[in-house]
Amino acid sequence: FRSSAGRLDGKLREKTLTLDTLNPQVKAVEYAVRGPIVIKAGEIERYLEEGGTKPFSEVIKANIGDAHAMGQKPITFLRQVVALCTFPELMDSPSFPEDAKRRARRILQGCGGHSLGSYSASPGVECIRKDIAAYIEQRDEGVPSDWENIYLTTGASDGIMTILRLLVSGKDSSRTGVMIPIPQYPLYSAAISEMDAVQVNYYLDEDNCWALDINELHRSYQAAKQHCQPRVICIINPGNPTGQVQSKKCIEEVLHFAYEENLFVMSDEVYQDNVYAPDCQFHSFKKVLYEMGPEYFNSVELVSFHSTSKGYTGECGFRGGYMEVINMDPEVKAQLVKLLSVRLCPPLAGQAAMDVIVNPPQPEEHTFKQFHQEKSSVLGALAEKAKLTEKILNAVPGIKCNPVQGAMYAFPRIFIPPKAVEEAKALGMQPDMLYCLRLLEETGICVVPGSGFGQKDGTYHFRMTILPSIEKLKVLLGKVRDFHIGFLKEYSGLE
Repeated sequence: FRSSAGRLDGKLREKTLTLDTLNPQVKAVEYAVRGPIVIKAGEIERYLEEGGTKPFSEVIKANIGDAHAMGQKPITFLRQVVALCTFPELMDSPSFPEDAKRRARRILQGCGGHSLGSYSASPGVECIRKDIAAYIEQRDEGVPSDWENIYLTTGASDGIMTILRLLVSGKDSSRTGVMIPIPQYPLYSAAISEMDAVQVNYYLDEDNCWALDINELHRSYQAAKQHCQPRVICIINPGNPTGQVQSKKCIEEVLHFAYEENLFVMSDEVYQDNVYAPDCQFHSFKKVLYEMGPEYFNSVELVSFHSTSKGYTGECGFRGGYMEVINMDPEVKAQLVKLLSVRLCPPLAGQAAMDVIVNPPQPEEHTFKQFHQEKSSVLGALAEKAKLTEKILNAVPGIKCNPVQGAMYAFPRIFIPPKAVEEAKALGMQPDMLYCLRLLEETGICVVPGSGFGQKDGTYHFRMTILPSIEKLKVLLGKVRDFHIGFLKEYSGLE
């Protein structure tokens, strides 16, 4: 006898998948950027929508680098090209410029059935891969780029996960060690947990504007060799969450270190367009490697990543990205293509958006003026907000913020009084989590605790994006200042 509830003889069938039978690697994954603090922010938002009252009228989500959600307007030309690709009937419309139509026709020519609804080849649409190679060559001032080394991805995250999958192997002391910067972007720690690799931390130097210190790389590598096999080093430049831009000398040292220790290099360069400090400049790892000479350029295995989600376009939702793979063993490359084939292909709308980013309007084109204006306005506002954030936070007692040289985040260090540290421990949470939860509940500002990114023991931070409009950012920073002073008074009895 089976009842309608799926019971057999009145007994409830037990679930096959429970927390006890769940893959333990999945349980080990943590992702702070969308973690408990964000869930709490969502609850508060719903409460306000249902007419509840708080000391604030809205939640300001400064937890994630989502430009459009923060009010940034799309770049007109990019949306025009993607719209034409999605709905080619618009080609007859006079409200779309000829430059956009030309690009859309070329992209559609490369798609099966001339439709964005078809699958592409697993590495991506060929003409888009060729445009990316041309863009890299121009960016790197003539360093050659082969389009067959370009693979389109579903955002940079997908490429990073795929490459790590190739690298992770071994048991016990021969397990793959993955060197990552601390603080890091939690995609790395999450992927390492999920694949059961070994996380090897190297600490960035906060007192030196989060610079990468080569001695720290040696220390970290030697310590890790005792219990695993470090095989890969990950670099985020410009930095997330730390916003630093690496100097050319620093990149040379990292590449020399990778060459000496036989490490595979993963260079996360998604913020390459986001450089604000006048004395800083983006140098790609590939270009620096090339300039170090053929001995390095023909041997160091390097994969670099880029994305549609950041830069001046901020098109996160398209999930577009690419990776360029250099010096990979040809037999391994065949395995990479196999892995990519299992996923069929990245979204074609994301591939089209990536194409516009690497092949924007040129000065002689009709659309250049508007495009250039929109791009400059986004990057100019970000540079202004980077300065403003640093200035306001550094004026608050007990907060120290390094210059935001690039990317789109500040990662200020916060002083948390011993009494608050004790309270957090009693509640079973990290002190900066207590701080961020209190900040959210009292001001409606959602930021991510530094413990979600990694930090030196005894130091506390939070990460906030600089994406809100100037007006909103001023309000946000003012509220953070008032909250912090109140927090210090409450826990240290400071006047």
